[in-house]
Amino acid sequence: MTEAGFHAHEENGGILARDAPILAPPPRTEPASAENAAELSFGPEFEHIHILSNAQVAMILQVSARAAVNRDEEPHPVYRKTQKYVDRFNTMTNPEKEHQELVDALDNLQDALTTFRKETEDGEEMELHGSEVAALMNLVATDTMVEEAVALIPSLSRFPEAAIDEILDLIRSTMIRIVS
Repeated sequence: MTEAGFHAHEENGGILARDAPILAPPPRTEPASAENAAELSFGPEFEHIHILSNAQVAMILQVSARAAVNRDEEPHPVYRKTQKYVDRFNTMTNPEKEHQELVDALDNLQDALTTFRKETEDGEEMELHGSEVAALMNLVATDTMVEEAVALIPSLSRFPEAAIDEILDLIRSTMIRIVS
């Protein structure tokens, strides 16, 4: 499993997201730095966090909801709103597929995007930032074009067009496997 791996597991009625510790951001001790998603600058409080896609959050919330039902608990209103949001925007779902099959498909896509590398003409190796991986996993429309991906995720403009198209092909093939 890679460092950025995602797994939703039910264990003693709870959820474990392995390799993705849930941490509160450290207290801010210095003035806020200029945050700019297009330049992948998010500030120090976001340096060591693991960003999840809508599909991953939906999977975690589904497991949590089942556990709450088993404990005869009512979900918090914020939980219900979050669930409604991710369900609305999560197109990487298929009710006919097993839960673990969907988790595995999402893991594989995240691994492929996290380990994606392209070498520049200068010999520098470029990779996707965690925020780009999550945003790309949310762009699951099978007809997303390079220009649209760059418009929605401006930091991708540092990659050559062919590399972005390769990334989008990874997403398309995963989406097709999930929904078929």
